[in-house]
Amino acid sequence: MTAKSRIFSIDAFRAITMLLMIFVNDVSGVHNIPQWIEHVRMEDDGMGFADTVFPTFLFIVGLSIPFAIGYRMRQQQSWLKIESHILLRSVALIVMGFFHVNLESYSNTAPLPQAVWAIAITIAFFLIWLDYPETIPAPVRYGLMGAGVIVLIAMAMCYSGGTGDHLHGMEQSWGGILGIIGWAYLVCATLFLLLQGRFAGVSVILVCFLLINIGTHGGWLHIQLPVIGDAASVALIMAGVWASQLYTRLREQGRINSLWLLFAGIGIVAIAAGFLLRPYTEGISKIRSTPAWVLICTGIAVLVFELLIWITDVRGKNAWYKLIKPAGTSTLTCYLIPYLLYAVFELTGFRYPDFLSQGVGGILRSFAVALLVIILVGFMEKKHLRLKI
Repeated sequence: MTAKSRIFSIDAFRAITMLLMIFVNDVSGVHNIPQWIEHVRMEDDGMGFADTVFPTFLFIVGLSIPFAIGYRMRQQQSWLKIESHILLRSVALIVMGFFHVNLESYSNTAPLPQAVWAIAITIAFFLIWLDYPETIPAPVRYGLMGAGVIVLIAMAMCYSGGTGDHLHGMEQSWGGILGIIGWAYLVCATLFLLLQGRFAGVSVILVCFLLINIGTHGGWLHIQLPVIGDAASVALIMAGVWASQLYTRLREQGRINSLWLLFAGIGIVAIAAGFLLRPYTEGISKIRSTPAWVLICTGIAVLVFELLIWITDVRGKNAWYKLIKPAGTSTLTCYLIPYLLYAVFELTGFRYPDFLSQGVGGILRSFAVALLVIILVGFMEKKHLRLKI
């Protein structure tokens, strides 16, 4: 996208969501905080604030697809070239997610301490997927990327997970946050490309995904579809694609004033539909990815997106999110930096004082950590140290 065509509301939305993602990940280690902030347990019917952040990020992934893929289509790039780009981005996310999910079952009998292993794989991610400046010679660039691949292979070979007599090598479990994003992006971006971005086709696919999710949890669809599973993640991304296209159509037709009532109605209807389906589709649950959770979070995302459109795109107010802007432009870098931070804490034995580990003090600490990570990433961005996939 050019600067003139860039949709600042999406950048702002992505920046806010990444700030909150870092916050909720950090605050999960804080004690004695209000229950509404935290994730709701798998067996419970309900949703905390933390349960709204990841689905919102999936929605934002969808918001960007019509612009990113549409731009390549307008350049008349071949189908194979665009699909290769989609595939490479997806593989990068899936690989990173695979390594991250194996951190959860890392064994204390492994050759390397868990913190060292986490630092090594994160450095490897940067070596492989760094946005290298054009001034770096190709042999040096490919040499560094190759070194990153070698480090990942070495870390996979020395990995040990599990406990006691149940040790195992690296294995796939739930895929990890990045893995879920990678697979869902692959499906949705590929479908968008196959449909050539046709709004009617996207609408049909969105409805199909929602019906699959409802049918799976409602008990009348008894098959587990490959890759998409219960279709919750792909439905959230496709909802973002649909909302983005609808917004663009209204702008191009000079009907932006129609957006306010329309988006408000869509958001409210989605939330209401979620609550109506709640008793019949296993309640509200992020971990179980129920339809009520999908629809309520979609409705919230639509309403927030509408608000940001009005603030940034219509009124032109963009200075207010300048401090967290790097979270919207170097999002993956922001996501990975805390892995380094927590690993360093573990290696050095650093512990927050009690007043920053519980209650209001802990909440403020987590928010400060999120801001400091984004500020650091902003500095790294200026030094061309950011990931690009």
